[in-house]
Amino acid sequence: MTDIAASFSSRLLAWFDDHGRHDLPWQQDRSLYRVWVSEIMLQQTQVATVIPYFERFMARFPAVASLAAAPLDEVLNLWTGLGYYARARNLHRAARVIALQHGGEFPTDFAAVRELPGIGRSTAGAILAQALGQRHAILDGNVRRVLARRHLLAGDLTTSAVQARLWQLAEELTPQARLSDYTQAIMDLGATCCSRARPACERCPVAGDCGAQLAGRQAELPTPKSQVAVRKARPQRHTVMLLARASTGAVLLERRPESGIWGGLWCPPEFASAAEARASGATLLGVDAWPAAPLATIRHSFTHFDLDIEPWLVPLAAAQAPSRVAEPDAASARATVWYNAARPEQSLGLPAPVKALLDELAANRNEQSER
Repeated sequence: MTDIAASFSSRLLAWFDDHGRHDLPWQQDRSLYRVWVSEIMLQQTQVATVIPYFERFMARFPAVASLAAAPLDEVLNLWTGLGYYARARNLHRAARVIALQHGGEFPTDFAAVRELPGIGRSTAGAILAQALGQRHAILDGNVRRVLARRHLLAGDLTTSAVQARLWQLAEELTPQARLSDYTQAIMDLGATCCSRARPACERCPVAGDCGAQLAGRQAELPTPKSQVAVRKARPQRHTVMLLARASTGAVLLERRPESGIWGGLWCPPEFASAAEARASGATLLGVDAWPAAPLATIRHSFTHFDLDIEPWLVPLAAAQAPSRVAEPDAASARATVWYNAARPEQSLGLPAPVKALLDELAANRNEQSER
């Protein structure tokens, strides 16, 4: 390690001892399993948001074996509201791989960890460094920002050339000792001092030789995406959800395909228009499902687009409620279920806006029945 790298890590670790985060739940009773789950949850999600999800997850799945044995729906149910549900599916798949191929023990070899579903180079390094103190560089969003500013790296950080340079720098700066502390320290630095907007350079332990700070270019780096490519108008999408509600209060849901948004979660049947919902709903339910009552449109924002959800409520009388749902064509077959949010008999993975909608329907129905 060069003197410059040694100076960087020593200053960063001294700052971490006094100002870093030491009481995060996954730092207590630290294990490969707990660190792994936390690292997956923390992908594109802030620490404050993750903490309650992590604690509930650990209470239900305290070890790899319990996670591997659980039905996917229960895993997705605990993930509801955390977003990026592919992470939960990959976590579940990886737990089963660990159970089958690694004797139920999370692997300690870097190559083996990288082979697990949902784990890339940086995540694998973070897990092994945090849990075992192995020397591996990491390069999450916070670290990329720190390195881009420190070394005046302009341009698109996602290009292969810039990525290679960032990995080179990350490797050079990673010390030989206190790897779990260093890994947390450099992530904390990016999250608390070297933030995207208004970085607190006056509190940064390594600002004295930071290229961006010395040149007054903190606001320019990393290069804003608006300067990397022409900004496009945010796409808007629209869907109609058919809320067929039986006299018991149960609402018909179907499982979405594994790929795409909300993969593997349960939603009311979706259609391109109200007219399509009416035509297809009659076939699906086996009864004339109209007239239906339109509910307030819900806007849900994803990372790259906004989705307007237009719900239509179809209250089914006791005589109308089907005992079974018509089987869809084999080419489009999906599992279906009648789900009562007021008295759920099973744990289902629900997208956050769908869960909120079903909870509101259940609450309104209870209020009406009490009048």
